[in-house]
Amino acid sequence: MITITINDKVCQCEDGEYILKVAKDNGIEIPNLCNDESVAVYGACGICQIEILDDGKGRALPKLCRACSTQAHDGYVVRYDTERVMRSRRVALELLMSDHSGDCLGPCKLNCPAGTDIQKYLKQISAGDYHGAVKTIKQAFPLPASIGRVCPHPCEKNCRRRHVDKPLSIAFLKSYAADKDLAENTYRAECKDDNGKSVAIVGGGPAGLTAAYFLRLQGYSVTVYDAMKKMGGMLRYGIPAYRLPKSIVDRECEEIEALGVKFVNECRIGADTTIEKLKDENDAVIVAVGAWKSMNMRVAGEELDGVVGGIDFLRNISSGEGVKPDLSGKKIAVCGGGNTAMDACRSAIRCGADKVYVIYRRTREEMPAEDIEIEESIEEGVEYKFLANPAEIIGEAGKVKKVKLQLMELGEPDASGRRSPKPIEGKFEELDVDVVIMAIGQSLNGNGTECLEKTKKGTISADEYTFMTSVDGVFAVGDATNRGASIAIEAIGEGNRCAQAVDNYLNGRPVAVKKPIVSRRKDEEIDFSGREKKERIVMPTRPAEERRKDFDEVNLGFDDEEKVKSEAKRCLECGCHDYEDCKLVRYANLCEINPERFSGKKNDNPIERRLVSIERNPNKCILCGLCVRVCDEVAGKGILGLVGRGFSTVIKPEFKDDSVISKCAECHKCADACPTGALKIIK
Repeated sequence: MITITINDKVCQCEDGEYILKVAKDNGIEIPNLCNDESVAVYGACGICQIEILDDGKGRALPKLCRACSTQAHDGYVVRYDTERVMRSRRVALELLMSDHSGDCLGPCKLNCPAGTDIQKYLKQISAGDYHGAVKTIKQAFPLPASIGRVCPHPCEKNCRRRHVDKPLSIAFLKSYAADKDLAENTYRAECKDDNGKSVAIVGGGPAGLTAAYFLRLQGYSVTVYDAMKKMGGMLRYGIPAYRLPKSIVDRECEEIEALGVKFVNECRIGADTTIEKLKDENDAVIVAVGAWKSMNMRVAGEELDGVVGGIDFLRNISSGEGVKPDLSGKKIAVCGGGNTAMDACRSAIRCGADKVYVIYRRTREEMPAEDIEIEESIEEGVEYKFLANPAEIIGEAGKVKKVKLQLMELGEPDASGRRSPKPIEGKFEELDVDVVIMAIGQSLNGNGTECLEKTKKGTISADEYTFMTSVDGVFAVGDATNRGASIAIEAIGEGNRCAQAVDNYLNGRPVAVKKPIVSRRKDEEIDFSGREKKERIVMPTRPAEERRKDFDEVNLGFDDEEKVKSEAKRCLECGCHDYEDCKLVRYANLCEINPERFSGKKNDNPIERRLVSIERNPNKCILCGLCVRVCDEVAGKGILGLVGRGFSTVIKPEFKDDSVISKCAECHKCADACPTGALKIIK
């Protein structure tokens, strides 16, 4: 026996044993892609580079070596993470990834701010496994029934099914599965044993509740403090019940509380407690206070009685805790084009308003609100004033009497790509109104957050990857931070990642949580012509004349389970089946590579199934040769081989007789060995 040292760990082994095997036998993982103990050493991928700092005689070897084919000798001192090694490994991985053509993740998941594994839960729904689907969703966030109803579904905007017919109804499928789960045998994740550490979360909205959920699962003692009577944040106090019944919010909050998360309501930061006090009492603090202050329009007359902010108008209406305003016989002007404006105008209709206008300075095409919201509001009687902007609110005896509108036209596109509105000189219009609702945006009410550094916009400054604020141990997420208010699923995604960052911080690991490096195909390079067109399922709704009179839920829900399953089966399954086990993408992320440095034309070979039980995707193949060697040396078939030379080289099968096909169907050893998902076993 001899002794070598690998990354400071002393290892015993036989003289001449390969260093990669020595490392593995001692619980050390040296990155590698083309090695398998069942076949002879090949050394194709170049990932397992090591640096021998001492050859046992006090000398360093001048060249890097490959651990898979370098034999151990007594006294060797080896490292696989030096600067030279990492530089070489990065280049090797970048070259491999630059020609690796496939979708590690589906475009729906990539466009979901919470990173939900949509492809997986759609497959579970298609099989009627609703609890399994909710388990998958709750690996990303804990509020599927609520978010399935209100999310503007950026996932659907990226769904490749839109190139065939229409995107999948992803959001409503989520809420369908969640409702099924809540109705019976609700899925509840198991928490790790208590770890003796505590985290205080300020704010019980989507971001705070999500962070609380994931930290509790990791064994932390978690307390959520919120200024309002109940938890839920904008889900409860900003979104009307006709879109999101509060019984659903109650139920999902109860599930979080049942895990052992402590809720403390009607506790205001700056009045009842402070961030500094919470920091002294806990190991970490997360600030997720949201954006509860309506932005002003900065026009004359905003001080008049009858001018109200969108969030202020919706608070009592949405929560059901206060008295709904009686707007019978009144004329209402809602200023803004986002989802808050839609909630405000449709709520005003339900409060009995005689006339409701939405004033928006661009056209309908530029409105950020969901098209279905605009359409349903029109059905309910809302009138739109496009290309108009409030110039003045005119009063009488201190109360709103009229709103004067500056008429607009569209000019050149702004930074967001939308055409900028500009005033038409001398053109105005006046509307008789009793109430003006400002729904042009929300901002942070900074009370109690004075100890934290702010951005120029007045939001809390928090690091993009660590979520750390200017105070050590205090983190911040959601609408209160950086760029300000956004959609709930954005806040939820930050809440999840912040929980990971806090866990890293409290365990002495690198804190930053970054988006994964993945391979993705361009939509325009994919041929969708062979796909069968199928109708998208339509969500049934209550008639406009009926729904405009109350706050009962507008959507009736899907009532045909077979149609639901059929809708889920419309998924094209874009993401890689082997993503979770793919060694290539795992090492790419460990090394933080930049494959764009070597971007260029990629090989484009057809996917084929000549192996009958195995689907071969040559575009994901990295030519490690493992499948060729396993087929030859282990299976004893030798039907796979390298065809061509240079950049165009591919691996193809060759069948001498039909009996080989049947033997291949029972083997699958090549697919088991593949490190990238280029080979897929067909069930």
